[in-house]
Amino acid sequence: MTQIGSHTIELKNEKKVFFPENDITKGELIEYYHRISDTLLPFLKSRPLTLERYPDGINIEGFNQKEMPDYFPDWIDSVSIRKKEDGTIRQVECNNVETLVYLVNQGTISLHPWLSTTQNLYKPNKLVFDLDPPEGNFEIVVKGANALRNLLENELGLNAFVMTTGSKGLHVCTPIYTDLEFEKTRHFAKQAADFLANQYADTFTTETRKNKRKNRLFIDYLRNAYAQTSIAPYSVRAIEGAPVATPLDWDELSRNDLHAQRYTIKNIFKRLSRKTDPWKDFKNHASSPVQASDRLKKLKAN
Repeated sequence: MTQIGSHTIELKNEKKVFFPENDITKGELIEYYHRISDTLLPFLKSRPLTLERYPDGINIEGFNQKEMPDYFPDWIDSVSIRKKEDGTIRQVECNNVETLVYLVNQGTISLHPWLSTTQNLYKPNKLVFDLDPPEGNFEIVVKGANALRNLLENELGLNAFVMTTGSKGLHVCTPIYTDLEFEKTRHFAKQAADFLANQYADTFTTETRKNKRKNRLFIDYLRNAYAQTSIAPYSVRAIEGAPVATPLDWDELSRNDLHAQRYTIKNIFKRLSRKTDPWKDFKNHASSPVQASDRLKKLKAN
């Protein structure tokens, strides 16, 4: 039994190998999340959470878990979510280090929080644009991220943040006030993506069908909907090497060695020892999606 925060947790099978090619164990994963908790938890607190679980390691098929199991201890916070069909489910909230360690002890590798908080489930407080490289072309992802930043910040009055996803590409995220419900923020995100796709028709697209994209970068706005999630900053991905979704400074996009899996549980703390977390004050830079939407309408009319 191990004391974590204000609770005692029985850590199990710590020597089980979760990432076989790199011989990274469950215990090392638990240690990583415990150590990163102060940096990670602000991006999880008070948000419904989908757990990506691999109880036997990444070589054995895992599963995504939305509903909180009955056997989870009653000290773990949860929220009741209305389903599209009749009824509700309870989803986990990860509000403290003991919950975080407990979830990893259950085989959770990746953490996918909502874009809204439990205080205001139907009104998001951030926007996410997901940029995955076509045919492994990371250069076009960087170009798309910079174009999004220019639009969001210089034209629409928002603040844009960028991170590697730890998987294939980059996320560009924007903190917003909870002025609008999901339907309207998703419409705004689509309109912003469409604007860029029209401006750079040979480079970017919002075509959802892959066979219609023709090696253009898909500016994915689809996550901006009720009950959708995005990978949490500093979450590990269920990929060999244990890559970490890592917030970046914008000037880091020009690095020749940058790729989506550049940072892992093996090198992330060296990075954080040398520089301040670029997303440390993320929530303090929120802006109005209503004003941004009005600016976009005027921009499109010109």
